[in-house]
Amino acid sequence: MSDVTLHMEGPLAIVTLNRPERMNAIGGALLDDLHDALQSALDDASCRVIVLTGAGRAFCAGDDLKEFDAQSESDESIRSHIGRIQRITHDLMFCAKPVVGAVHGYAVGGGFEWMLNCDIVVASDDLVCFFPEMEWGQFVTGGVTHLLPQAIGHQRAMELWLLGERQSAQTLLSMGLVNRVVPRDAVLETALELAARIAQRSTTSVSKLKKLVTSDLSGLLARSLELESAVTIEAFALPDAAERVKAFTNRKTSQ
Repeated sequence: MSDVTLHMEGPLAIVTLNRPERMNAIGGALLDDLHDALQSALDDASCRVIVLTGAGRAFCAGDDLKEFDAQSESDESIRSHIGRIQRITHDLMFCAKPVVGAVHGYAVGGGFEWMLNCDIVVASDDLVCFFPEMEWGQFVTGGVTHLLPQAIGHQRAMELWLLGERQSAQTLLSMGLVNRVVPRDAVLETALELAARIAQRSTTSVSKLKKLVTSDLSGLLARSLELESAVTIEAFALPDAAERVKAFTNRKTSQ
């Protein structure tokens, strides 16, 4: 079974992270399947808007730490993994079609970053987001080192990264990081309603709007992605990286 599914509803492409047994944690197969699904949606002339969501009780729980040993076994495997993570940000942010996130449960680490890469976000009232990377000795990706300070300011962004505290849907709404907060069972429906309204707009105007908005970002964001990749590759290769991941996993299990 694919780790990501693509379902068309008229002009809307619903892209669903589909590893509910792992809370849609980010592994190699999911990264490849997500890229393929997004590309298929972009190549489909009938698709006007993409809705990104997750199956089960979470949107995305971040990196699948069970795959860390395989991901970090060589320079080639580390670079491949980080490159595929950053490729998703390119897919989401620089495509010609708007992306509406329908985000529920947990959006952690890379899942939080992908949420921030969406153009519009509908959040469930039980949504919890945080960045755990600093706690387990890794680094953020998804271009958020540029995007987040621009959105909420330097000091608040640093607080989110350095402390890794859990943020509620209402807090995220007050920060301007999500657009709507709705009951859990209304998340996808609301996202589809917004996407359908967008799909009624001029395709040319919408695509040019997204291109124009992201054109100013392209150079700065590309540089941020490059720097994030370099630091994350370095962090993966540290001699104590596996021990830090194991310690972090043990702490999560005991909580």
